[in-house]
Amino acid sequence: MFYSNVDEFRDSAGHVIDGQWYPRVTKIVDIKSKPALYRFYSAVGWENGEKIKEQSASEGTLVHAAVEKILVGQEPDIADSIRPAVDAFRRFLSEHRLEAYPELIEKRIVHPDFRYSGTVDALVNLDGRFGILDIKTSKAIYRDYDLQTAAYFDALKDAYPNLSTRWILRLDQMATCLNCGSTRRFKGGREKISSPPRPRNGLCKKEEHVWSDTQGIAELKEASSPVISDFDAFLAAKRLWEWEHEFLLRRLGYL
Repeated sequence: MFYSNVDEFRDSAGHVIDGQWYPRVTKIVDIKSKPALYRFYSAVGWENGEKIKEQSASEGTLVHAAVEKILVGQEPDIADSIRPAVDAFRRFLSEHRLEAYPELIEKRIVHPDFRYSGTVDALVNLDGRFGILDIKTSKAIYRDYDLQTAAYFDALKDAYPNLSTRWILRLDQMATCLNCGSTRRFKGGREKISSPPRPRNGLCKKEEHVWSDTQGIAELKEASSPVISDFDAFLAAKRLWEWEHEFLLRRLGYL
């Protein structure tokens, strides 16, 4: 990402905590190549892609806000645009034993040794284990997320010795064609129709699809790699990120 000046970089890429500036975990992880994102921008164009990305982020923020209130026993107002995803989260809660703690939701972390900061969605007891729960509203669960949660884990492990694992909970929503099984997903104001690997009765033409009501999806995935391996990869990404932004980081006194 291009930054026009050091102030923009400071405000966008990090947090000031107790008078000290720390880069954010999510900004560091962004240094990793993302081929799927490049294909997306190639398909829709840069300007349109930025609009879709901004609207998608706003929708994701709405889902996060609703989930966080539900976790602490509150009843949020839910926009119709995200209702299926939130309903999927409620179903997830009915199928799992989950205990959340208000003080551990949107938990700000800082790693004084490796000098980074971030915000953890929630630390929870889920089905008898205490771990990091990170909420995503993406199309899939990407391995990049394991770098993010490993950074959080290492910053929290001393304060919470019973911290044992990391989960990604993906909340999404889509409709399914009742004829061929294609799926239709609206995100960021963009319609995306995907064909199934084995369509029923052959693929429909676009005008022939018969869409179901939009259904929510709750997909839980536990990190499969050892946390130490993912954390080593995060530190490698951090070093590359520091190299990429060395000039600005020196201006800030970070390097």
